[in-house]
Amino acid sequence: MFIDKSMTRSVVTIQKDDSVLKAQEMMIEHKIRHLPVVDDSNYLVGIVTDRDIRSAMPSNLLDDARIEEQRKLIESKTVERIMTRSPVTVSPTYTIQDALLLIQKTKVGAFPVVGDDGKLLGVISVRDLVRSFINVLGIGEPGVLLGILVEEKKGELKKIVDAITEENISFGSVLVARHWEENMRAVFPYLLTNRVAPVKRKLETLGYKLLDPMEWYLDQIPRK
Repeated sequence: MFIDKSMTRSVVTIQKDDSVLKAQEMMIEHKIRHLPVVDDSNYLVGIVTDRDIRSAMPSNLLDDARIEEQRKLIESKTVERIMTRSPVTVSPTYTIQDALLLIQKTKVGAFPVVGDDGKLLGVISVRDLVRSFINVLGIGEPGVLLGILVEEKKGELKKIVDAITEENISFGSVLVARHWEENMRAVFPYLLTNRVAPVKRKLETLGYKLLDPMEWYLDQIPRK
């Protein structure tokens, strides 16, 4: 799935000559944490985050007189002074997988989406990506997630799918993950039913070991 199908298109923006206080008010009003900074032609020139805003505000540890003094200074401070110039951006042709890997690498919570001409097209955030994966995985529908330990060889996934479909059960999705045991994989079918006891018994009869998805997490995998 491409980013342009998942990004937020109606983006709240600000300009570099606007005040920091205005940026703070806009974030509060629209309940957002990232404000792309654009010029009059909608070219992206930077981005300001809620962290930038907090860093610019006076400390609560100051006395009242100092806070008021700092407040007056902030009123004259513009977004240009605190924004990140040349922020990390993504293209609308990126996939949601590309965006997730970039978030993991950069530790950034949202990216402006820009076209080849440098104009802002939208924003893709962690919230947008979560919503996309909910749709892709089908977990917005009621169902049950199973975990199955599988030997890494051809035909194993087909055997599992056949065993489940023979029970007239539909799939929301199937995920396959690495396992720390050599030549093994963890398979996670999301089944659109609550009647999973017969399926579990059938899979165990076929020799598969069932995993508890609630106890599964990828950080258990040894890092090389």
